[in-house]
Amino acid sequence: MMQQIYPVTAHSYAYELNKDFHFSAAHYVPHEDAGICQYMHGHTYYANITIAGDELDHTGFLVNFRTIKELIQKRFDHGVMNKDSAFSDIHATAFPTTEVIARVTYEIVQDYLNTLLNQPVCLQVFLRETPTSYCVYRPKEAKK
Repeated sequence: MMQQIYPVTAHSYAYELNKDFHFSAAHYVPHEDAGICQYMHGHTYYANITIAGDELDHTGFLVNFRTIKELIQKRFDHGVMNKDSAFSDIHATAFPTTEVIARVTYEIVQDYLNTLLNQPVCLQVFLRETPTSYCVYRPKEAKK
């Protein structure tokens, strides 16, 4: 993956980590206003997950980089996003657009972080769909 500078979110946590990874997946946006995106097509998505916290775990990690990658890559890589339970053909807020995939990625990561004793938080998800198009999702309020 090429070096990338990501938007920074202000916070007062002692530690911040960022994990870059990519996954390939197909999707379609099931609405006629989506134009050609209403038809099945694929992307290699590039993701950056920003996690912060004040306490390290028993191994000296805020969170294991590998675990963050696996949460998303194992679920989505080489699949059809529309077949995943997080996405729906009924509600626009659940169509697998870049915006919704970024939000769902946040939810998956934060759900995992909520199980950790040191309670890190996901601050943002940066998701690049094409070389010229990306989305940043930040929850309105970081969940602690």
